[in-house]
Amino acid sequence: MRPIAIIDDDIAVRDALSLLFETREWPSAGFESAEHFLTAAHVADYACLIIDVRMTGMTGLELFADLQGAPYLPPVIFLTGHGDVPMAVSAVKGGASDFLEKPYDHKVLLAKVEEYLQSDLTARSSWETRQTLSERLASLTPREREVLRELLAGKLNKQIADALSISIKTVEVHRARIYAKLRVRSAVELAAQLKAVPIKEIVGEAASGAG
Repeated sequence: MRPIAIIDDDIAVRDALSLLFETREWPSAGFESAEHFLTAAHVADYACLIIDVRMTGMTGLELFADLQGAPYLPPVIFLTGHGDVPMAVSAVKGGASDFLEKPYDHKVLLAKVEEYLQSDLTARSSWETRQTLSERLASLTPREREVLRELLAGKLNKQIADALSISIKTVEVHRARIYAKLRVRSAVELAAQLKAVPIKEIVGEAASGAG
């Protein structure tokens, strides 16, 4: 299980949360500042982030804004004082998962964290699948991308050969390579795997005449 990141400049809060999570056998890691987290951690390594809104130096909201560009951002729960509630609500509207007002109820916090740990598993699986597919697509040559585009249009080998001015044998070779790189065994599997991928991502920088 990936750990929970606790980002708070109050060591007492970090220690209390860590002990609380130990009661559920959830690993955690504490960070004394947003800057410390950014320099010492990779956000995707954590199953959930618990961030204090007000911290010395970079605030929790500033950290959250900085993390928006990460390839994968796990669920984020803000801890906030009464005066920070409007800011926390704004952060939730911007993509944060939730916020809890201090002093928080331990049972409520545990229930929320458990919920978001489960949502992270689902979202991360989908993200990892998409990342793997993107890497496989990136391995295709420009010509293979062109052939792939025609395959997804439902064309037969002869039609693809005519469209790209290449031989049927060449189409067959490219088709076999595409199947191997994308790890599919049929046109049906190919279409199913790429059904949610924008055509621009599939075609990429395909250049006509590449062999």
